[in-house]
Amino acid sequence: MSRVLILTRHAKSSWDDPSLNDHDRPLNKRGRKSAPAIGAWLRAHGWLPDEVLSSSATRTRETWDRMGLQADTKRFIRALYLAEPEEMLAELATASGGTVLMLGHNPGISEFASRIVAQAPRHPRFHDYPTGATKVIRFALTDWTQISWHSGTVLDFAVPRELLE
Repeated sequence: MSRVLILTRHAKSSWDDPSLNDHDRPLNKRGRKSAPAIGAWLRAHGWLPDEVLSSSATRTRETWDRMGLQADTKRFIRALYLAEPEEMLAELATASGGTVLMLGHNPGISEFASRIVAQAPRHPRFHDYPTGATKVIRFALTDWTQISWHSGTVLDFAVPRELLE
């Protein structure tokens, strides 16, 4: 049996209102276009989550909403806001879905993305994990409690800019 992780960095966020707390920043115009593109790409490939683990930030919630996908379980978790890779791994270990979509932030998500797979994809934007970047990873697991570093196989990787061209 296997498990699939869809690892997505939130879409591009707005800096228009300097009075907003970082946690409360919404998406900007580009982000509002990018999130549906990532959702459509996932849907076209049949990568649909059973469960969502997301940062509680406004921009991650809005990214999820605009992706236009459904999931049986959605958890918006404060600990995933600007989380370090170890915190992300610990939250993933609590998941129960066969396909889990995790939404987060840099710099933690790019380090997590690098450490969770056995081999990184050959993509020029992988290591900086730009906004909206999404990686689909398969793990030979029967349960998420078995998750460990360097154990996943990359199935695909995309960035919104390439999908919108």
